[in-house]
Parts: sequence; C-alpha cells; structure tokens
Amino acid sequence: MIEVFILSIIQGVTEFLPISSSSHLILISNYISFENQGLSIDVSLHIGSFLAVILYFKKDILNFVQNKDLFFKIFVSSIPVMLVGYFLVHFNFINYLRDVKIIGWTTLIFGGVLFIDKFEIKNSIKNNFNYKSAIFIGVLQILSLIPGVSRSGITISAARILKINRYDSAKISFLLSIPTLAAVSLFGLNNLIYSEDLVFSILNVLSIFLSFIFSFITIKFFMKYIKNFSLNIFVLYRLILGIILLLISYL
Repeated sequence: MIEVFILSIIQGVTEFLPISSSSHLILISNYISFENQGLSIDVSLHIGSFLAVILYFKKDILNFVQNKDLFFKIFVSSIPVMLVGYFLVHFNFINYLRDVKIIGWTTLIFGGVLFIDKFEIKNSIKNNFNYKSAIFIGVLQILSLIPGVSRSGITISAARILKINRYDSAKISFLLSIPTLAAVSLFGLNNLIYSEDLVFSILNVLSIFLSFIFSFITIKFFMKYIKNFSLNIFVLYRLILGIILLLISYL
C-alpha cells in the first residue's frame, strides 16, 4: 500500500512538471526494491495521469468543434514521438537508455535548456501555434524518450523557442500529453492482455485513483504557478540533481 502511494506521487508529480517522470521512476527502482512495481501497476499509474489531464482540459476537449484545428495540430505534433517510441520499445533499444549516467547528463543539460524560459515572450496558441510550430515541437519531443530529458520540459522549451508565452507553452505541453499518455496506456494494456495477466486488483484501482489525484493537483498547481513565476526553481532542481547523479556515477 505504501509503495503504491509513493509510486503514485512520483508519477503524478513528475509526469507534468519539467523534471522527468521516467528518470525518477528509474532511480527509485534502482535504489529501492518495490514489490508492486510491475507492468500492471505502471499501466495503472499512467491511466490515472491520462484521466487527470482529460478532466482538467475537459472544456477544451468537449468544445471540439471550436478547437478542432488546435487538436489536429496536437495530434500531428504527437506522431513523431509515438512512432520513434514504438520503434525503440519494439527493438528493445529503450533499455540501453535507462542508465544513471545518461540520466545525470540529460537532467543537467536539459535543465540548462529550460533556462530559456527567463525571456519574456508574448506570442500565444491562438495566433502563433501553427502546423509548422506543431511539427517543430513534435520533433523535439522525441528527445523526451531519453530518461532525464522530461517530456514536459522539452515541449515547454520548444514552445518558448518559438516565442510562445509561458502559460500557453505549458498548455501545449499538457495537451500534448493526452495522445502520449493514451498511447502508453493502450500499449501497456495490450501487453497485459498478451501476458494473460489482466487482473485489476484493489492495488491497481488504488494506483489509478491516487495517480489521478496527484496528477490533477499537479496540473492545477503548475498552471496557476506558471502564470506568475518563471521555471527557475525547476532549473535549479535539475542542475542539483544532475550533479549529484553524475558524482554518484563517476566516483
């Protein structure tokens, strides 16, 4: 029960903050042996996050007629990372990236990239998020497949490079998480079906619920936070974490 609670916090908080959920989950699994950190629990955690982002942006999603152009752009932007992600998983290349040294370097380097947020920019989703921008952000999102980069961090940075304001950059990042989380959840469920282990116990239901709660709170907090503050605190956190990981790896 405690393990599921901890994993739910890690998934719910790090999935949407620019600090990399995959790196934190890998580090936890490397240094703490959790009996319940199996495929079904991992799938449940992602389902919880998926439901949270759907609920938070329900108005944008339900008002599809008005926002269909935006969602087509989001879909186009999501295609590169899903294709490359499938390729990496299918050929088992993804496991070669799950190394503490790689996580240390990516945490450090892309923490520095996130510092681009310090510049005040006024462009918006409505006026400046076109298909060219969507493809650019989508291509850079491929980097998030490397643990430590952070999907949220790289997509926000990409949008900021395109001079889109901080709040709308975060909104683009969250909307981009919808197809990605949906794909991860469906892929995980597919693996569970083929493994003949599709048994959703109380722990699975609890994982979905807790991940949903922590994810929703994180999204709500971050969207309010980013209206008034820069991402400097996350830059500092990543730089400190990256240096610690590299010291552990090389000493």
